[in-house]
Amino acid sequence: MVSKTEEARVAVLENQVDNGGGGAWEYLCLVRKLKLRRSDKVLKHGLSILNDPGKRSSLGPEEWTLYEQVAIAAMDCQCLDVAKDCIKVLQKRFPGSKRVGKLEAMILEAKGSWAEAEKAYSSLLEDNPLDQVILKRTATMAKAQGNLSGAIELLNKYLEIYMADQDAWRELGEIYVSLQMYKQAAFCYEELILSQPTNPLYHLAYADVLYTLGGLENLQSAKKYYASATDLTGGKNTRALFGICLCTHAIGQLTKGRNKEDKDSSELQSLAATALEKDYKRIAPAKLSSLTSTLKSLNLSS
Repeated sequence: MVSKTEEARVAVLENQVDNGGGGAWEYLCLVRKLKLRRSDKVLKHGLSILNDPGKRSSLGPEEWTLYEQVAIAAMDCQCLDVAKDCIKVLQKRFPGSKRVGKLEAMILEAKGSWAEAEKAYSSLLEDNPLDQVILKRTATMAKAQGNLSGAIELLNKYLEIYMADQDAWRELGEIYVSLQMYKQAAFCYEELILSQPTNPLYHLAYADVLYTLGGLENLQSAKKYYASATDLTGGKNTRALFGICLCTHAIGQLTKGRNKEDKDSSELQSLAATALEKDYKRIAPAKLSSLTSTLKSLNLSS
């Protein structure tokens, strides 16, 4: 996870480079190190270095790393001609390289040549069956073709090997949600919360799934996770605040006031409703009346 200090550094460098203040190489290195997706910026500033013989030669061996970085960014931006040019340079410099072979397979994938891309990936996996990048690409390719069951199978196999990959767990969880496989999605978000307990987005996604599953126990748990998401964001997550209100109403409907824990949590309900009304007054005053009506229908207006 990128720290606030790193985020600030990236923002400063990005602004500096965009305004012609130099530091393009430092910016590109930082983006690569933090594994950020800034494809348009990488393409623009990377090409400005590669197209300048003096700047390019000053990089030494890092020149080839930049060609690779720009090729991937170009594919992401659908600038396939630029990607092809970068890959040709790398092919000439590193003939027979498996690393360059990955780029060749990726550009086939970017072109939508699925059969050829799958064949290329399969060939690379024969040499290294546990290649992390290629295993993830095959799952991504299955999803891109609409083969969600295939993507699920590939991601599950991948996660048996690379259990700490949060991006893969998140991707798998989102696919399960899209297929209304909420129990399986819940397991994915549980894994994410275990690995990053201070990430409010994971708490929020898990709460959404539990609320959708329904039932008293799930609703009570959902309310707790909406509350934790609210706490982790300093009370500034509107979705989490709404979640607390909706869970409170649903629990009340199920228990009809018989649940002691629900009675004890009236303060949390009131705080959530008050925070929502305060946010709407500040951000969307024209919609405040609609919010007030909604809260009243839930018996939660502050």
